Amino acid sequence: MDARPPSRTLGRTLLTGLTGLALAAVPCTATATAAPEPTTGAEVVLDWNRTAEAVLNQDAKLYSAEQFVWHGFVSAAVYNAVVGIEGHFKPYKWRVRGPHDASPEAAAATAAHRVLSTYFPASKSRLDTALHESLAKIPDGPAEDRGVTFGERAARHLVRLRAHDGRDAKVTYDRPPTAGVWRPTPPANAEFALPWLTRTRPLLLDSPGQLLPEPPPALTSRQYAADVAEVRALGGKDSTARTARQTETARFFADVLPVQFQTAYRGWATRHGLDLAETALLFAAANTATADATISAWHAKYTHAQWRPITAIRLAGTDGNPATEPDPDWEPLLRTPAYPDYVSGHCAVDGAAVTVLDLLGDRLGDRARDGDDLDLRIASAVTGTTRTYHSAADFNRDVRDARVLGGVHFRTSDDVGNRMGRHIGHLSVERHFTPV
Repeated sequence: MDARPPSRTLGRTLLTGLTGLALAAVPCTATATAAPEPTTGAEVVLDWNRTAEAVLNQDAKLYSAEQFVWHGFVSAAVYNAVVGIEGHFKPYKWRVRGPHDASPEAAAATAAHRVLSTYFPASKSRLDTALHESLAKIPDGPAEDRGVTFGERAARHLVRLRAHDGRDAKVTYDRPPTAGVWRPTPPANAEFALPWLTRTRPLLLDSPGQLLPEPPPALTSRQYAADVAEVRALGGKDSTARTARQTETARFFADVLPVQFQTAYRGWATRHGLDLAETALLFAAANTATADATISAWHAKYTHAQWRPITAIRLAGTDGNPATEPDPDWEPLLRTPAYPDYVSGHCAVDGAAVTVLDLLGDRLGDRARDGDDLDLRIASAVTGTTRTYHSAADFNRDVRDARVLGGVHFRTSDDVGNRMGRHIGHLSVERHFTPV
C-alpha cells in the first residue's frame, strides 16, 4: 500500500479527498476482470464502490493509504442508508431508522453521492452522472423520493461524525536522524508522507494509539540482527537467494492495495449472491476496519520512528550490533515508501481485510463460503496475475513475506502490523457491524 501519485505534494495536510500503510505504488486503473453482475439488489453498492474508487484513485490521485480512510467514510454512509431502511444489521454510530417504504437503493446512491461530493467537489461531473444512472434504474415515485431524502440524511450524519477528526492536523516530523531512527530514503529522499494520519480519529477504535504496540526490537538484540539479515539476503534488488516465485510474490503485492481489495470485495459479494444489506455490510465492515488499520499503523510509525531496511543495512556500522555489517550499496527490490518501518501498514490492512471476509463468511453461511474456504480472489495489475486464497492464514503469510522479499520491511514490522489488523477486523465484525 505504498503508493503515491507524483502530482501530489508529500507534505500536504489539508485533505480534499484521505492512506495507509507502507503503501507505495502509483495509482493504477487496471483491475481484475469484472465478474457478472448479481441479481440480488446489490448492484447499487457495487456501482458506487466503483465510482468511489475512480474518484479517489483516478481523479484525486490519493496515496493508497489515504484511500482506505475515504472508502471507510463512503461505505459507512451507504451502510447506514441501507440498513436504516431494511434493518437486519445495527447501524454505524446512528440510532435513526428510515421509512419502511423508502427505496434503499435510492438511499444508498444518494448517500454515496453526497459524501463524495462533499469532500471531492472536483469530481462533480462524474458523481452527478453516476447518481443519474442509479436513480434511472429505480421507479419514480414516493419510494424513490423517500429514499433520496433518507440517503441525504445518512450522508449528513457521517459528515458530522467526521468533523474535526484530525484530518487537518499540522503534524511535523523532526526526529534527529540517529541510529535506528527513520530519515528520508533514496532515491526520492521524500519527507514523511501523511503525518496527519497519526492524529486522525479512527472510525471504530477510540483513539489512534489504542492498539499502539511495544517498541520494535532493540538495535543490539538478536531479533533485530535476524530481521536485518533476512531482508538483506532476500529483499535486495539483485538478491540471488530469492526465488522467481518469491519475486513474483513481492511484486504482486506492490499494486495499489485499495484497488486490489475493492475489486476483490466486489467479486466476493457477486460470487456469493449477497443481497443489498449484506453487500453494504461487507463494504462497511471491511473499509472501516482497513481505515482504522491505516490510522493505527501510522500512529505506530510516527511514535516509534524505526528506520527502513535500506538505511539500516547501509548504516549497520552505527547500530552497535556486532552481528550486522554495513553494505553502503544495498538497494531493495521495491521502492521504499516515505515513512517509517514499524509497523507495516500494508500488513495491518491485509490482516484487517481478510479477517472481516473470514468472519463474514462464517456469519453468512453456505451462500458465502464452501466449508472453511475463504474464496478470496485478488488480482495484481503489476504482475498481471490473479491469486485465489482459501484460508486467511495463507494470505497473511504471503503478504508478510512479500514486504520482506521486496526489501521494504523487517519481518517483525510485518508480523506486528498484521496482528494489529486482525484484531481490528474482529472488532469490526463482532462489535460494530452486528445483526439486530
